[in-house]
Amino acid sequence: MPMLLIKGEYKIVGASPDGDSVRFYPHNPDEWDLVPGRAVHRNHAGGAQLRLDGIDTLETHYRPPHGPELHQPPPFAAQAAAELLTWLGFEDVERDLKGIVTHCAHDGRPGYILTRNADTYGRCVALAGRGDPDLGDSGESVSVDVAAMKQTVNYHQLTEGMAYPTFYRNLFVDLRKAMADAVVDARGAQKGLWPKDVTQSGAKHVDLDSLTGDSVLMPKLFRRLADYLILNDGSSSLAGFRAYLEQRDDRLFVISTGQSTGFGTVVDVFNGNSVKLTHPPEDLVFDEK
Repeated sequence: MPMLLIKGEYKIVGASPDGDSVRFYPHNPDEWDLVPGRAVHRNHAGGAQLRLDGIDTLETHYRPPHGPELHQPPPFAAQAAAELLTWLGFEDVERDLKGIVTHCAHDGRPGYILTRNADTYGRCVALAGRGDPDLGDSGESVSVDVAAMKQTVNYHQLTEGMAYPTFYRNLFVDLRKAMADAVVDARGAQKGLWPKDVTQSGAKHVDLDSLTGDSVLMPKLFRRLADYLILNDGSSSLAGFRAYLEQRDDRLFVISTGQSTGFGTVVDVFNGNSVKLTHPPEDLVFDEK
């Protein structure tokens, strides 16, 4: 899989990294302009926020349209963020009450990213590694195989059960399959969040309190439920949830059936206000918007 290699460093002081997003500063900020498609949004020092490809960790600060800031049940979101920073080499990380990093032992840890695009929010969608890889020169297109992907924090978060797989079509099949295998192994070993996961067994009596208190769900499903409930004027009924999903028009491909469809067709609403996915998350490949 050809991807753009950019070398640089990760910095976290003054930012609020979570389990699937961190700020990256290339040695040469002009290399952001080499990322195909949408422009990468960067700050005055050349740093840009990454969205780690193929994974999604529990939300620490999600704000639905016209609603309050919400989070998914602790402690998994915080654990995923801590795992990411430890893997990248950060030590003695301190945060304020808003989750912003105020101190770490050594800010600026060397690393690299492998990318093919930016998302609609201007975040660079990337595989993220540490150190200086033997893949090629920064700013060049390099071939990324499964072995190279396994050297990234994206893969690490899946192996430790710190993240849900959330695949998009730009991710090549061999990389996706290896990531899916890591998910199956982590879930089978009941690592990380998997012992508490109710994505397929079903979140029961869903309301905003349960979503933030005890229902550990695939974050994409959590976000859609939160958006819907805020729109629902205080009612916890999910009677209109699947219709709402069709209106949102999240399109996806179901690997096991070969079907291109909408998100609502893989969501089952039962007993009035309970919900689950009918397929495991690694069986779904979403269209990028």
